[in-house]
Amino acid sequence: MSNMGFQPAAVPVPQEQGLSQWQRVADSFVAPQKTFDDIKRGNRSWWLPLIIAALFTYGLFGAIVQKIGMQQVVENQVHMDAKAQERMAQATPQQRELGNKVAVRITEGAFIGGPVLGLIGAVVITLVLWDTINLGFGGKANFGNIIAVVYYGWLPSIVKALLGVAVIYAGMAPESFNIKNFAPTNLGAFLDPVDTNKALYALATSLDAITIWTLVLVSIGVATVAGVKRSSGYIAVFGWWIIVVLFGVGWAALMG
Repeated sequence: MSNMGFQPAAVPVPQEQGLSQWQRVADSFVAPQKTFDDIKRGNRSWWLPLIIAALFTYGLFGAIVQKIGMQQVVENQVHMDAKAQERMAQATPQQRELGNKVAVRITEGAFIGGPVLGLIGAVVITLVLWDTINLGFGGKANFGNIIAVVYYGWLPSIVKALLGVAVIYAGMAPESFNIKNFAPTNLGAFLDPVDTNKALYALATSLDAITIWTLVLVSIGVATVAGVKRSSGYIAVFGWWIIVVLFGVGWAALMG
């Protein structure tokens, strides 16, 4: 008897369960490939990394306000910049007072508006990497995947914020606090920002362990969601970073 009319029922293929945002956050530190594979599958919500980064930023801000003082922060920046000192010396008392108030408000505003500024920065970085990995390396990433990679790749920045808070509460002299380099995670933290050559200081500050960690994560993530070799992700991400570093060093040399 022929059984050509009978076909076995298709066995459903079990779908791999996606990770929660908390799992993706944790895996960003211990198993980043799992996080980026999950993003590639379409699980690309990134509001939790944004909130975590904001909380740590505000924690650092609170430590600075309590132990250093925003007025001291501004005075330190002027002391570290010869051109700023020259401008202040040439200004009238009223101009100095106004300039000081504006500088304090801008510094405070940068912290308070940190999440918004971070979002703008994330969008710009995403657009650059999106075009680079797709047009330059034949990737197939979309905007949503790339911006999720950027936010999860940024998570190591909370380690730097924690280190900054630890240094502040460990008894750092307020007069030596540098808001632009607040944690000992790069070579510049061990150099005198006043006496060191400006270009050298800019280069030393750029060689930051947390920054390198972040770049590695973003490189892996971009390559994963774009479906290209990991080396392509490294070239795309570190290539742009090198360009930015060289521009910063050149600018420091010009202004110094």
